[in-house]
Amino acid sequence: MRLAIDTTVSTPPFEQVRAQIVEAVRDGSLTAGARLSPVRTLAQELDVAPGTVARAYRELELAGVIETRGRAGTFVAMSTDPARRRIELAAEDFAAQARLVGMDPSDALALVADALRR
Repeated sequence: MRLAIDTTVSTPPFEQVRAQIVEAVRDGSLTAGARLSPVRTLAQELDVAPGTVARAYRELELAGVIETRGRAGTFVAMSTDPARRRIELAAEDFAAQARLVGMDPSDALALVADALRR
C-alpha cells in the first residue's frame, strides 16, 4: 500500500492519511494483522510532521481500525465480526465526511437515524 499527501486539496494531511488507510482496509489492500509503518518512517515518506501521522493513527485506533502493540508496532485490527467491521468503517467514513463539510454532530446523527428508519 502506498500513501500520498495531496497538497492541492483542503483536506488536512492527517485526514488524508486516515482516509487512505481506512480505504485500504476496506478494499483489502491492508488485511487484518498487517503491520503499518512506524510513525516517523511514514512521516518521512510523506514529508509531513510525525504529529500528523500520529494523529491519524490515534484516530484510527480510537475507531478500532488499527491497534498498537507497544514496541511491536501498529497493526490493522483483528476484527472478530467482519459485518460489524464494515459498518464501523462506513460510520467512520460518514463521520469524516460530516466533519469535512462542518455538519453539526446532532444533524449527522439525525440523518443516520432517518436512514435506519427507512
